[in-house]
Amino acid sequence: MADIEPNIPFEFRSVARNLLFVAIAIALFLMKRQYVGPFQELVHSYAGNVTVSFALYLVFLRMCMMLPRFGRLIAAASVLVCVESFELLDGYGFMSNTYDGYDLLANAIGVGLALSLDVVLSKNRSQIPEAKADH
Repeated sequence: MADIEPNIPFEFRSVARNLLFVAIAIALFLMKRQYVGPFQELVHSYAGNVTVSFALYLVFLRMCMMLPRFGRLIAAASVLVCVESFELLDGYGFMSNTYDGYDLLANAIGVGLALSLDVVLSKNRSQIPEAKADH
């Protein structure tokens, strides 16, 4: 079986893209309490769940992409297990956690958004002639 050399420029762009989205998620998490507007109560209650789950998917993705066929699914499942167990086990006993059933949904939405964005951007990237040459 032939060795496949890593594509450094593509890898760098992918890591940079994910770090940018993680930074945006962190900024949104930190600013959620200042939000005033429609659905204010929803934003204050669940934006943290969505943004943390979103960012964690992108972090886990880096570790799981060594398995290209199932890397995204393994990353999504791993993050869901972590964040949902955090909710269900009351912050693992060392962090305070206010739980309600919608937290589980908000976590799943965050992972789903990150997974969807990752798939869409990866497909768009593979359709660019320059990207095909990079592979």
